[in-house]
Amino acid sequence: MAGTVTPMPDMNHLRVVDSITELQPGDAGCLAVSGSHGGMSSARYALAARPLLSVFNDAGGGKDDAGLAALPFLQSHALAACTVAHDSARIGEAGSTLADGVVSHVNAMALALGVQVGQRCGQVIATLRGGA
Repeated sequence: MAGTVTPMPDMNHLRVVDSITELQPGDAGCLAVSGSHGGMSSARYALAARPLLSVFNDAGGGKDDAGLAALPFLQSHALAACTVAHDSARIGEAGSTLADGVVSHVNAMALALGVQVGQRCGQVIATLRGGA
């Protein structure tokens, strides 16, 4: 009986989407940079698509840190996620997240990929894609 081969994530597959809802099942393993807030509704869309890394906007945290809820939720499903600071990138504009965003929060899976608070999102993505 032949064994099952699990494909490795394609870190060169970059998806820059204003809304995380734009991800599709074929985006599994991608690097997803979004303009979406990091709340639970966004987390569910990311879980369905299963990117290697999901980048959200922290939306200023929100009441009871609602704008960060995606990070522990996705961590519990072995998915890396981080947010960029709301005052570094425009919410809803993924191009701004990528070009201007500064990482504000990370989950343990993202930390294991080398993502750290204070890094520029563009540098995170470039490093993960193999360019320093």
